[in-house]
Amino acid sequence: MNPRITVVGSLNMDLVVRSPRIPRPGETIIGHTFQTAPGGKGANQAVAAARLGGRVSMIGHVGQDTFGDQLLDSLAAADVDCRYIKPTSDTSTGIALIVVDDQGENSIVVASGANMSLTPQHLEEYDDVIVSADVLLLQLELPLKTVIRAAQIAKASGVTIILNPAPARELPSDLISGVDFLIPNETELALLTEMPVHDIPQVERAAHSLLERDLGCIIVTLGKDGALIGESNEFAYVSPHKISAADTTAAGDAFVGAFSVAYGEGKSIVEAVRWANAAGAFTATKLGAQPSLPSREELDNFIWRQARVGK
Repeated sequence: MNPRITVVGSLNMDLVVRSPRIPRPGETIIGHTFQTAPGGKGANQAVAAARLGGRVSMIGHVGQDTFGDQLLDSLAAADVDCRYIKPTSDTSTGIALIVVDDQGENSIVVASGANMSLTPQHLEEYDDVIVSADVLLLQLELPLKTVIRAAQIAKASGVTIILNPAPARELPSDLISGVDFLIPNETELALLTEMPVHDIPQVERAAHSLLERDLGCIIVTLGKDGALIGESNEFAYVSPHKISAADTTAAGDAFVGAFSVAYGEGKSIVEAVRWANAAGAFTATKLGAQPSLPSREELDNFIWRQARVGK
């Protein structure tokens, strides 16, 4: 089964500098290399899901500029249905300024541009592609009211809703209770709950505070420490893959895209998280956002190699 996945989300061109380390405020340092790469959390998750076998459609906005054209070409090359992505003349395509240090960690500043022009009214034109999906993927690089409206349309038709709350912000309770899966990382969980998350017990307590707001399931991505699944008062820990990270920029997006495909195919939540963990780990070993996202064959081979190393 190839699940139908609709992404309502952002499209950005990533401007990436490799650097020995992340500069401190007011500091200038000499970097290594510079590259541009298609990105944006919505587009990254769309490409991740499409490369892994999902039938993906995306709703979004780009500017009428070169970056917008390049982003659409990248999505089309991954077999993402781009008919619902509209160029707008009012503002430029979104961009992300990214610094990646020698340990693969990153610092990102986003100028949202055309992404912020996608309104709830635009979604009314495309409600058919939302209600016909098996899974709706959402993030927070759009106006919050647009995210809320997309979730409302999907929920009314019984579509599974996955929200990646990034970049983190305060969320209304009706949005939290209206999604099926909330997938934050540790930093986002801390910002959402205003609670410390320095160890697994603290992560569990913070996650539980969101479950108490009628959230169905929370999956906290822990980077090199794996992932934590929370449902009701039950928590399950999924172990990580041991890798040498080159760039963690799109690892979280790979996780979310892979989870949407696996769960849409009928895998259990734990099985889907294991598969998503592998996709995130694979992506972190490569440079760039969308260029690092695995195909199904690449991910299967990575999982096989990891199993061999573990023996």
